[in-house]
Amino acid sequence: MDAWRVYTRISVIESPSPPPAIKLFLCGDVMTGRGIDQILAHPGEPQLYEPYMRSALGYVEIARQASGPIPEAVDSDYIWGDALAELERARPDARIVNLETSVTRSNDAWPDKGIHYRMHPANAGCLAAARLDCCTLANNHVLDWGRSGLAETIETLRSIGIRTAGAGADETEASAPAVIDLPGGRRVLVFAFAMASSGVPTGWTATRKRSGVNVLADLSARSAESIARQVQAVKRRGDVAILSIHWGGNWGYSISPEEREFAHRLIDGAGIDLIHGHSSHHPKGIEIHRGKAILHGCGDFLNDYEGIRGYEEFLPQLALMYFPALDEDGRLVRFELVPLRIRRLRLERAHGVDALRMRQLLEREGLALGTRIEQAPQDRLLVHARSQIGAPPA
Repeated sequence: MDAWRVYTRISVIESPSPPPAIKLFLCGDVMTGRGIDQILAHPGEPQLYEPYMRSALGYVEIARQASGPIPEAVDSDYIWGDALAELERARPDARIVNLETSVTRSNDAWPDKGIHYRMHPANAGCLAAARLDCCTLANNHVLDWGRSGLAETIETLRSIGIRTAGAGADETEASAPAVIDLPGGRRVLVFAFAMASSGVPTGWTATRKRSGVNVLADLSARSAESIARQVQAVKRRGDVAILSIHWGGNWGYSISPEEREFAHRLIDGAGIDLIHGHSSHHPKGIEIHRGKAILHGCGDFLNDYEGIRGYEEFLPQLALMYFPALDEDGRLVRFELVPLRIRRLRLERAHGVDALRMRQLLEREGLALGTRIEQAPQDRLLVHARSQIGAPPA
């Protein structure tokens, strides 16, 4: 008996405990240009080339008419509002957003493009205020102010310690993942792509001799195999690999069979642990495939659309913070969502009816994807696979 006890004690001591889960903060499109840029401390030139609006100040006025007074020359943390307290509470290991604006002084507006987003580089402190680790740039607005605007965007972000992925000086830089180092030698790898379906103009694709965006040509098995080779070249045991992809249109909840199949391929055979999809102006359904999260469309997180009419059915004023926690194999151990709303060009917690509407939306859209949304304290939400209600997804 004594020998058995000694053996048991030694076995317990020598058995390695699993590393702690990696908690991520993800969200959809962060657009800090145009109207938002105008209320920050260092607004850029407000001139626009849109048929709808000729000055970015017009978007501030529309928001004022809808929600009331909006201060001017606001502090860098103003726009994040209640999101900052949620980030402090959740304490994610990595903070990743899709930055859907150019950060530049450039006046080289891309020709024949109806919308141009731009924030003055002196306002980049608003991105540092959220302590972002990575801004993905593979989207349909990062070159709105030309290739010089793209270069200044990347230079500005790197100067304040924010990694980038999805765009660069050539195809090598544009396709390279952002690498976020974590304690214990683990890493978060962020691979970023954009597709023509999101509105990326012809001519934006990065090449060996030209700067631009990391554009994914199609959703074929060949494209999945190409991504698999890129991931395998850099991923180590214990790393978490995220594929951030700007795909699809701005409005509508439909998810094509091709999109789902492609996402499954990336998880099954390419070493991807989470799909971070965006482009839609509103959240789409969430899927859990073999214990790994597929965010088909995260929805806008920050924008200056407040007060613009026509898409009320999509609840465009509501936004989500995504907090997935992943184990050493990249599988979900917990997945929390925090509903927010945009009001006076800043984020505030969504409670009551707004939080209920978000839960109902995600529950409805998750039905065909096999997910269920559980109400959590303080109007937060938990995502589960339908076969595991009441327990964390495995």
